[in-house]
This record gives sequence, C-alpha cells and structure tokens, in this order.
Amino acid sequence: MSENSIMQVESFGFERIPDASRYARPIDLFRLLFGGCNTFSTSVLGSFPVLAGLSFKAGFCAIVLGVLAGTCLLAPMSLFGPRNGTSDPVSSGAHFGIHGRIVGSFLALLTSIAFFSLAVWSSGDALVGGAHEVAGVPVNGWTLGATYMVMAVLVLIVCIYGFRFMLWVNKIAVWAASLMFVAGLIAFANLFDINYAGAVREGSAGFWAAFVGAVLVALSNPVSFASALGDWARYIPERTPKHRVMGAVFAAQIATFVPFFFGLATATVIATKAPAFIASNDYVGGLLAVSPRWFLLPMCLIAIIGGMSTGTTALYGTGLDVSSMFPRFLNRVRATLLIGTLAIAFIFIGRFAFNLVESVATFSTLIDTFSCPWMAIMVIGYVTRRGFYLADDLQVFNRGLHGGHYWFTRGWNLRAMGAWLPAALIGLSFVNLPGQFVGPLGHFAGGLDLSVPVSLLVSSVLYLTLLTLFQEPDGVYGPQGRRFVRDGNRSVRRGGEAPAIQQNSY
Repeated sequence: MSENSIMQVESFGFERIPDASRYARPIDLFRLLFGGCNTFSTSVLGSFPVLAGLSFKAGFCAIVLGVLAGTCLLAPMSLFGPRNGTSDPVSSGAHFGIHGRIVGSFLALLTSIAFFSLAVWSSGDALVGGAHEVAGVPVNGWTLGATYMVMAVLVLIVCIYGFRFMLWVNKIAVWAASLMFVAGLIAFANLFDINYAGAVREGSAGFWAAFVGAVLVALSNPVSFASALGDWARYIPERTPKHRVMGAVFAAQIATFVPFFFGLATATVIATKAPAFIASNDYVGGLLAVSPRWFLLPMCLIAIIGGMSTGTTALYGTGLDVSSMFPRFLNRVRATLLIGTLAIAFIFIGRFAFNLVESVATFSTLIDTFSCPWMAIMVIGYVTRRGFYLADDLQVFNRGLHGGHYWFTRGWNLRAMGAWLPAALIGLSFVNLPGQFVGPLGHFAGGLDLSVPVSLLVSSVLYLTLLTLFQEPDGVYGPQGRRFVRDGNRSVRRGGEAPAIQQNSY
C-alpha cells in the first residue's frame, strides 16, 4: 500500500513529527476547521438566539460578536503545532510544566466528548426524521439508537486511520455540506422574515442577559478547537509563514457563518410557523416540520456528511492526547478506541436521560470559562518567549523521564497554574444560566453572564504578575531573552541550566 494512501493507518503519535513528513498546507487546516463546523451541530448553536427569545437582528449581532471574539483567541493557538510538531496539550507543558499539561488534556477531553456527542445527536435526529418523512421510517428509541451507533462507529474508524483519511473526509464535507446549506437558504427564502422580533425585545428586562448568553454559545464554537488545533497544524512545515497559518483559522471561522446563519434564519421560521418546537427546544424537529419536502434529501446528506466531519475533528485529538499521557499502555489507535467507546456510551446516556439543548448551553459556558484563560496563558507565554521552544524537552513525560527545561517544580509551573486555576474558578462563580447553573456571583451584573471576560482578565493579569515576581529560568526564553516581562525580583535565582533528564522511578 502506498505511503500516501488514505487507507494507511497513521503511524505518528504524540512525538514531534519530522520536518520531512509534514505535508499539510494552511488550506488543509482551513478544510479541517470549516469541515468540522459545517454541520447541523453548528446550526443548533445558531438557533440559540431565537431559543433565548432574541430577534433575528439581535441574534445576528450576537453570533458575529461571539465568533469573531472566539476566533481572535483561537488564531494564535495555531502557531504551536508547526513550531513544536506535536499536539497543543503537549506543547502546553512549556508553560504549565510537563505534568501541568494535564490541564490541556482535561479541556481536550471535555470539548471533544461534548461536540462529538452534539454532532452525532443532531445529525442522527435529522437523518432519522428525514427518513421518516421520505420513506416512513419510524422515529423511536431503536431507530435513533441504531443511527447514533452507526455514525459513531464510522467516525471512530476514520479517527483510527488518522490524519490523512480525516483530511480526505473533510475535503468532501466542505463543498458538499456548503452546497446543501445554500440549497437550504433557497428552500426557506420565502418563509424567512428578516424583521422577526423575538419574544425578548431590546430594552426589556432580560434582553442583555439573553444577548450575552447567545454570544457565549457562539464563542464556544471556535474556542472548542483550542486544545485540538495543534493535532492538525503539527503537519504544517515549521517554515510556513505565521500569517498564513493564522489566516487559515480566521477564514475557516468566518466561513462558519454559513451554518450559523442557517440555524438562526430557520429558527425564526420555526418560531413563526411551528412555535411549539421552539417552546420545547426541539430545533431539529421544528426544522423537519417546516421544511419543503424536496429539501428533506439534502437535509439527510448534511446530517451524514456533517456528522462525520464534526465527529472526526472532535474525537481524533483526544485519542492522540490520551496516548501521550499513558505511552506505556496505549498507542494512538488503542487510545482512540478507548475514548471512542466512552464517548459512544456518553451519547446514549446523554441523549435518552437528559435534555439535549439545555445541556449544550451548560457545556458551552463551561468550555468557554475553563478554556479561555488557558488560551490566554498559552498566547501570553508564546509572546513573552518570542516563540522559542525546546521541542525535545516537551516529550520528557511521554518518554517516562523527568527533568529538562520544563520540569519547573516537580513537573508543574506554579506561575501558569496559579493564574489558570483562580481565573477558572472566579469565572465559574460569575456564570449565570437560569434553571441550569448560577454561580455565587452570577447575579452581580443584573443577570449578565460575565464568566468569560472575568476569567480572561484575571488569568492575563495574574500570569503577567507572577512571571514578573517569580521569574522563570532564562533557559526557557532562548538567546533573545524575554519580551514584555520586566525583572521585578532580582533576588530570585535565575539560572539557565535545566534539571538533568532522568528515568522516572514511578
């Protein structure tokens, strides 16, 4: 079988990918990012402003603001993969310590299971519902369960084969799903009213709370890729210009306005023609109820193609990361099988035991609250170190060793941990999701959810302060030294020597 065959199981795991084996281009990163969003799961997120009672215009503004803000946070994260040739959780060891990288692994696990489940749920519901309208297939627990299982297993197979197969799937998904969404816009053009007013008018009580909540849901989509971006960008050659890599991220997220606005526009049609589905938070059921019959087949195609692309981009990186945490027991394929099996179990428990749409809002807010301060620390660290990293030292833990430049305090960098943990907990206390979760300070701003701006501000200020008061060894900064971090405490020992790398005793 050819070395470049998509049917060849990927051989690379968490170790740095050699320059000679990096064949991806920024356009490939665009395809993976956009393909992973170009599905019904993103349309479900796009329907949230209407479900929250906002007008079309207010919902439009909320989505634009959320996606752009999330993209500005996400784009710099694309630089770690080409630089270090490994996943972002492994790269985070440079700032959090080689044990502290577990923070990135936790975020990767949380987001991958959440968005993998959302992709399979929404696509499975649309596929079964469309098949019911076209061919009379019954809609019940058995047909839904069978569809979820088939889609989940197909996604798992793609992830096991690895990056090249996943890239091929997303090349198809980008064009096919986009054409189907354009067909959908045509299908609903005569039913859509741009002046849809919504249930919560601007200036009324609860408007800003609903608006901010919709912004956070939209922001969670780009933010959800933070810990997974390096899984694909590591195949891009290190010499690739940074602006091209970040530009691919921006372009991909701007392209997600297609499924986002499809979800927003169709939600207004559902609210007008079939309001009972809005009241029950059943976007997919409402879409089936108001869709022209000719659009049912394109809807089924979106469900299949989109579910595959989103599911693979969500699940692939977590298997890679888990294999790096337990290298003695799990390679990439085994870890992917393990995480995939757990995710499939979660799909069935979550779908049949909980309210899907309400759970999405909760997961989105938690992902934002925990991921945004982690991203801020990573980006600040990249800037202060001028993009200098010792890629081999990042692999110390994965090889069963200890020591190196990123050992810090027994494998933990207390500066980054001391900024992330308080920021995440303080941000969590400002969460305001009525009926789901309200933090102790959730009512501080009259019902506005301030979790993300608070966690971002606290993490940034704390991290820069700790870098100044408790300086890191000069060796982690490279020959050009530190940037934007002043020497605030000169009495601190600032040796550039790293602890010797030794075999772990555990």
